[in-house]
Amino acid sequence: MPRPGPLNLITDVPGLTVGHATDARAETGVTTLLGASALAAGVDVRGGAPGVRETDALAPDALVGQAHAIVLAGGSVFGLGAADGVAAELSRAGRGLRLLAHTRAIPIVPAAVLHDLGGGGDKDWLEPPYRALGVASVAAAGTRFALGRVGAGRGARAGHVAGGLGSASLVLDDGHVVGALVAVNSIGSVYYPDGRTPYAWPFEIDGEFGGPFAAAPPPLVDPAPPESRLADLERLAPGTSTVIGVVAASAALTGAECRRLAVMAHDGIARAVRPSHTPFDGDTIFAVATGDAAAAGPRRAGLVARLGSAAADCFARAIARAAHAAALPPP
Repeated sequence: MPRPGPLNLITDVPGLTVGHATDARAETGVTTLLGASALAAGVDVRGGAPGVRETDALAPDALVGQAHAIVLAGGSVFGLGAADGVAAELSRAGRGLRLLAHTRAIPIVPAAVLHDLGGGGDKDWLEPPYRALGVASVAAAGTRFALGRVGAGRGARAGHVAGGLGSASLVLDDGHVVGALVAVNSIGSVYYPDGRTPYAWPFEIDGEFGGPFAAAPPPLVDPAPPESRLADLERLAPGTSTVIGVVAASAALTGAECRRLAVMAHDGIARAVRPSHTPFDGDTIFAVATGDAAAAGPRRAGLVARLGSAAADCFARAIARAAHAAALPPP
């Protein structure tokens, strides 16, 4: 039976590390996922107001189709500058593509951002902090990392409650490991009307997001959050809310297969956030795989389907873990 990996983090997938950099004064931050080498990668954008960088480089028909790091950041459009810092730091270390032998390494660093500018913290910058936070996130990368109000999740909201940074993993019966990393800043709620039971409650393992919960969830009500309350929080504006993240698998996948993982992983948002994929959200999921691409065929398709199903479950669990951890005092 599939179980979480030893850390119950995306870094249970071999070869991956994650680093946070948090600006407590500005209530914002950056989270970067790194591979030991270039990663096969894909992306799927479902929200109506995304903020992204280098997603086209991961298209199945694009030349590169791989990534050296994935960046999640607060700060809206300013947060995209975090990828500049990550790219510079990786290039300094000689990590990236070399189109000519004598030129600098060129890291491919796709990114997605969330809008935390309307929350707390001092964001009256002379210079946005995100490039420096990107550099710091690389230096902080490791296999163990905190959840909740850290990194890209520091200033996030989930409906009316604190959002945050979450992660989860599964080890499948065939030995493949799947993981998810998510920053939750959704306009939708992660909780039933009782304010305690996560929509993802059926997927909880070992009380990982505050259970046990009731044998049956509370009754559903109108899935749309009360507009007046969200308007008071300045949430009803395109681009002010989003769920962004990464799923990963310890499998030899192509870029096209990674994109299919990302497509399937969006089901995890729909399981854990209500409503999701709205015109106000920028919901974006990257997918990466460790290993060299293998030949396609019916069995390959079956493997991708199993991995994608597990990725959706992991993503739902990571969202609920983010909200649960965010309710605790920040580290």
